[in-house]
Amino acid sequence: MKLYNLGKVPWQESQLIYHALALCGEEALCLLSPAGPYVCIGFHQDVTQEVDLVYCRQNHIPVFRREVGGGAVFLDGRQLFFQLILHRNSPHAPKRIDAFYRKFLQPIINVHHKIGVPASFKPVNDLMVGQRKISGTGVGEIGDSIAFVGNLILDFDYETMSRVLKIPDEKFRDKVKKTIEENLTTISRELGRESLNRWDEKTLNDLMSKEFEKILGPFTFGRMDAVLIDKIQELKTTMLDDRWIYKKAGQLTGRVVKVRAGLEMVQRMHKASGGLIKTNFEIREGKLANINISGDFFCFPHTLVKDMAKHLEGAALGDIREILMAVYDDPMNQIPGVTIEDWMMTIKK
Repeated sequence: MKLYNLGKVPWQESQLIYHALALCGEEALCLLSPAGPYVCIGFHQDVTQEVDLVYCRQNHIPVFRREVGGGAVFLDGRQLFFQLILHRNSPHAPKRIDAFYRKFLQPIINVHHKIGVPASFKPVNDLMVGQRKISGTGVGEIGDSIAFVGNLILDFDYETMSRVLKIPDEKFRDKVKKTIEENLTTISRELGRESLNRWDEKTLNDLMSKEFEKILGPFTFGRMDAVLIDKIQELKTTMLDDRWIYKKAGQLTGRVVKVRAGLEMVQRMHKASGGLIKTNFEIREGKLANINISGDFFCFPHTLVKDMAKHLEGAALGDIREILMAVYDDPMNQIPGVTIEDWMMTIKK
């Protein structure tokens, strides 16, 4: 298996290289970081619904759509990428997704431990320090290959991350920023900037390559040969084209921001015959938290809306319908033009 230890590369190549290797059928580990910032969206996302394109244009932040799932994320040179490309039927690759992540995140856990950060694995694919996530990872099939991608987060721009997301109102944006800050940590935050200075990009990439060698065997030196360069150039014509980046998805009826395993921030909108219902809430370890209900309805008594939020606070997702049915058993709690199904669409879509 080849090792491409590339250091800083143009932002486009930081994504294109693993797509090119996968399509060329080459097994490899790439270690690199982008020379400039950009936003990277998941394969199934609609960029016009997920990203504040006006803000990105004004601040010269390009956007890229990857062939790996997951959500939109802000990336820059303070994140060191690891990109593992394997044949789909590779004997190295466990068939179960949880086993796959557990196996290939262990080298990254080991690197964190070597530099003094007590990272641990949390299924399905998170690395945690205490209750905070410290690495973003994902897996996708590209051609006949599997691409496993992730990062060492040296530092993170929480402000820009909250700004590049397309969020309906500034109140929710502030909440997103605060929640990400509280639940996403960095190596700099854990070690302090002075200690972080001991670990430069080359040293950290060398540590990652040695840890991956323990489970994959010795690497050979990977060179950017003519075949790989030609494939990257070919992909530039398609993956940087607006028709790929602006590929349409279904109509968005809210926002879901995954902060870490077990914590999502949700904003939903649903048009019931009684009016538009808007909800902001968190899903913490499978339970609703910090619920706020609003909308452009005039027929909702304020006390009923407040009581509904109170009934749902702390509820497990599987219990929502039962709770709603118990609330609606009292005719005084039934809101005209809003059924239990309307609430289910608003809370548990």
